[in-house]
Amino acid sequence: MMFRNTLLSTSLLRGLTITLLGLTLASPLTQAADKISLTLYNGQHKEVGDAVAKAFEAKTGIHVNVRKGSSNQLASQVVEEGERSPADVIYTEESPPLNKLGEQGLLAQTDAATLAVLPREYVAGNGTWIGVTARVRVVAFNPKLIDEKDLPKSVLEFSQPQWQGKVGFVPTSGAFQEQAVAIIKLHGMDAAEEWLTGLRAFGKVYSNNMVALKAVENGEVATVLVNNYYWFALQREKGQLDSKLHYFTDGDVGGLITVSSAAVLKSSKHPKEAQQLLAYMASEEGQRVITCGFRSTVTGRFG
Repeated sequence: MMFRNTLLSTSLLRGLTITLLGLTLASPLTQAADKISLTLYNGQHKEVGDAVAKAFEAKTGIHVNVRKGSSNQLASQVVEEGERSPADVIYTEESPPLNKLGEQGLLAQTDAATLAVLPREYVAGNGTWIGVTARVRVVAFNPKLIDEKDLPKSVLEFSQPQWQGKVGFVPTSGAFQEQAVAIIKLHGMDAAEEWLTGLRAFGKVYSNNMVALKAVENGEVATVLVNNYYWFALQREKGQLDSKLHYFTDGDVGGLITVSSAAVLKSSKHPKEAQQLLAYMASEEGQRVITCGFRSTVTGRFG
């Protein structure tokens, strides 16, 4: 897990999802060989995976079949399939599923040239996966319902009775689950159980992050725990927003930084081309495509 990396200062990552822009490939992508087709297991937003596949094919001629599913579902599928897996590359919403695949020896080593263009804190320690995008856990709040100065110093305080009906959360969100795991690692199981129990007792559950954000925007709830980029996506859609973002500081787990991640499977039938796709995702051009893919999801399908 990347807990030593994910509690970096949030002041360095404010704004739209940090997409590691400015990265360049150490060598140009080769043009595709005929009849080669890759399969991408996509646990990220559908629009993002599709955009990457389309742009990569346009650049290299290599077709990419995209299979959409949840990150954990696809990782479990890779384990079940083993060496028979049709997947060449897996792209997940967060890093833990790839950590597990790496521990089971199912991931290939990432090309050194790709690793070289990425900050060390955004790649696996053993080089089996790369971080593709990073996002910060934040509190979106409605100033008409609560002053920022009245927000808690720590996200753990949202489990207290005084937040009855005032905080929303998305328990099915991979980032929320990763935040809970971070609490276990940093504060222990008892603290995590107390936090989750309190949220369940006093908070409001939402089906996805955009629904939760729109709830705080519309004044249905004072605060919600979300990823920062949803707020900026909604801002592009609507313009001026009534809600604002609060970033936790001083290393609080409320400001956890999580990364979406990608890796080449050791069982890939086209390892060279699969490494090309991974390199493309880390490149400046690939990062622009991914950013635009996120921008296309502001209609409410963004979960």
